[in-house]
Amino acid sequence: MVRIALGQLNTTVGDLDGNVARMIEWTSRAAEQAADLICFPELAITGYPPEDLVLRSGFVEDNLAALDALARSTAGSSCAVMVGFVDHTDAGLHNAAALLRDGRVQERYHKIQLPNYGVFDEKRYFVPGDAACSVRLASADLGLSVCEDAWSGDAPFDEYARTHPQVILNINGSPYHHGKGTERLEICRDRARQTGAWIVYVNAVGGQDELVFDGGSMVVTAEGEVVARAAMFQEELAFVDLLPLPDHGRWSVTLGALDEPWPTGPEEVYRALVLGLRDYVSKNGFRQVVVGISGGIDSALVATIAVDALGPDAVHVLTMPSPYSSPESVEDSIDCAARLGVRIDVVSIADAFDAYRRTLSDQFADTQDGIAEENLQSRIRGNLLMALSNKFGSLVLATGNKSEYAVGYATLYGDMAGGFAPIKDVPKTLVYEVAAWRNAHGPGEPPIPDRIMTKPPTAELRPNQLDTDSLPPYDVLDPIIEAYVEEDVDVDAIVARGFDRETVERVTRMIDRAEYKRRQAAPGVKITPKAFGRDRRLPITNRYEPS
Repeated sequence: MVRIALGQLNTTVGDLDGNVARMIEWTSRAAEQAADLICFPELAITGYPPEDLVLRSGFVEDNLAALDALARSTAGSSCAVMVGFVDHTDAGLHNAAALLRDGRVQERYHKIQLPNYGVFDEKRYFVPGDAACSVRLASADLGLSVCEDAWSGDAPFDEYARTHPQVILNINGSPYHHGKGTERLEICRDRARQTGAWIVYVNAVGGQDELVFDGGSMVVTAEGEVVARAAMFQEELAFVDLLPLPDHGRWSVTLGALDEPWPTGPEEVYRALVLGLRDYVSKNGFRQVVVGISGGIDSALVATIAVDALGPDAVHVLTMPSPYSSPESVEDSIDCAARLGVRIDVVSIADAFDAYRRTLSDQFADTQDGIAEENLQSRIRGNLLMALSNKFGSLVLATGNKSEYAVGYATLYGDMAGGFAPIKDVPKTLVYEVAAWRNAHGPGEPPIPDRIMTKPPTAELRPNQLDTDSLPPYDVLDPIIEAYVEEDVDVDAIVARGFDRETVERVTRMIDRAEYKRRQAAPGVKITPKAFGRDRRLPITNRYEPS
């Protein structure tokens, strides 16, 4: 029998000593539970992804010293360790996994399949390995692999299909997007059926800039059945006992951890947003956030996420009415803040708006009020929020959603001001679904008042303004954005899905023109397969017009 511990750990990029200290602690806990092996995530020594840190030779050397320190901690321990680190050979740098036992590095494996799409740039940093790696531990032959290795049937899994290790270990830094857990499960099943081996899949958990790692570690039998599963969006040390059976070399499981079912739908998205915000704030040393709350759904959801991530004492909200703000919006902001238990200040921008207009009266003479005056209000609010940030060291949270960022329905240096944008990758229609889930499933009374949930979306920057004055309805807009941005579908193909051509052409032009704004936006949690920023990289200066 072999007992394997799945070390679903939240590491921090660059915190080599801290990461190792936690892994030593977890290894000790695993040994106390008689584990033969504990597996930690991909590049757990450095934190994932270390990006251009690996181009610094000193960082690579420090990471190797940290690996040796972790190896020394296994001296005299019954529990071996598999961990991800950065290795270097004459060929270059490698995304690597080490098997540590008896105080030393016993085996090194170099990741063969290097992803270079979406958020991944591994070919920028690493050279691929060229060989599978098998080890004998307890009563099992184990094959080593790292993340992307499992996403094709090529090396090293084609080799394991020939050599037949009973168990293949796959350590991961697999970032979240909506529905990713189902994809991973199918990949594990495919590799299990290909090789006839059990797959032990260990994923990272935690937030790193825009990325969220959702955990969801699992063990899959050679027939594709899930027999052990760790939680999503939280750390967990899970154990599985794999037992050889006398007939035909089959294996069985005598101990497995099956927690509550993994979250799906809006709950899954909400938990990703909370984890991403919590880790961005805590890992960057902030103690408080400040949110401009308008009485609309986006800012109410961001404030709610912030409270669930950080606690009410760490959240300060401002509502900043202008001459065009309705009394109901101020009332709804105060109601939402009371439900969340956070401090709220009502700071009118009317006098500041008048002062700006007086200051610009000569320059604006003989012109009609328009976008310039609307944006002045948004920028005044951004200035007030940033002033609080500077004075008290709090992090400003921008409240824009993916639909707004897509078409440029947001003000640079205004409502786009902030250090982090939690719902930046959440389309407006999904904002409502996530808010409705949170209202129905959180502790205490629903945090978002019904009137916020039901009122027509409006920026309230001019009299009687509605979002639909400038945009198609969101249930029309969001599918067009999804097709054009996430699927790279052209205009004709989108029209063929049943959308009005004029609307599609207008929306796609808006998306293309807004690229310069998105380049200046704060980072935000990635929850879709293709988020703005790391996933989608288009030139700002660009005369191509799709048809």
